Amino acid sequence: MGYPDIRPRRLRRTPALRRLVAETTLEPRQLVLPLFVHEDAPEPTPIKSMPGVVQHTRDSLKKAAADAVAAGLGGVMLFGIPAEKDATGTGAVEPDGILNLAITDVVAEVGDQLTVMSDLCLDEFTDHGHCGVLDPDGNVDNDRTLEIYAQMAVAQAAAGVDLVAPSGMMDGQVGHVRRALDAEEHYGTGILAYSAKYASAFYGPFREAVDSSLQGDRRTYQQNPANGLEGVREALLDVEEGADMVMVKPAMGYLDVVRAVRSAVQVPVAAYNISGEYSMVEAAAARGWIDREAAIIETLTSIRRAGADVVLTYWALEAVQLLAG
Repeated sequence: MGYPDIRPRRLRRTPALRRLVAETTLEPRQLVLPLFVHEDAPEPTPIKSMPGVVQHTRDSLKKAAADAVAAGLGGVMLFGIPAEKDATGTGAVEPDGILNLAITDVVAEVGDQLTVMSDLCLDEFTDHGHCGVLDPDGNVDNDRTLEIYAQMAVAQAAAGVDLVAPSGMMDGQVGHVRRALDAEEHYGTGILAYSAKYASAFYGPFREAVDSSLQGDRRTYQQNPANGLEGVREALLDVEEGADMVMVKPAMGYLDVVRAVRSAVQVPVAAYNISGEYSMVEAAAARGWIDREAAIIETLTSIRRAGADVVLTYWALEAVQLLAG
């Protein structure tokens, strides 16, 4: 009977050995928790398609931010849901708009103990649900939208946010936002650019989460899922325009893009483990088809292994508990 000369299994024999030679780490500081706050919510409201996730009130949002600090998370990403919407997303730029108030609330609650990020997009605030204002033909007007993004960025910076996160995939959005921030002397406010954001079928639960009013689709501005090189190009353009970090969204179906972007840029790379990815695991686990806790850690580890320095995930708090054993 012959025997193999090389036995890689030796390093898999015990949990301690496996831990010793693990190539990828998953730590609380690498995780960011997305949080939704609704202007009219009388109490935290469960999101049916995202079990365990809620639309927060301003008070419960502060509690969630404090929990994130206690867990050692790297940050939170805030999304605001206004009581009223209009064609130009007025509530996004008003100082007393729900997202700007939420930023102020969270910063006052956690100070410098947590990185506070805010979504910079109009889709939650427009009555048509698109990420920008529309021209007379119903198309998203890129350059008019940039002017509003600039106002949003300044409002969010004034509220105290650490990182604004332009996510609308408008051409030139990062450069326009950077110039607007600098013009108002918000030099310290950073930009986390949603650089490679794809027109994915997996955003469905998120649209319930933000009470989306979307009419049609976003394929004229979000990327074609067939294109990987384009994602790298978008990330490089954003870095050139002044992005401090770049993001790939979604994560699970785009791990190749995460790896390619990580290899191409010299700034931190984030990946967003989005709502549909979250809900698929939750639904399969609820039916007993997969081991839920193992699937959570495997999912997040795979995103890190692909090259993401930062992972946005709705499992962030639970993942910390799982990692602690």
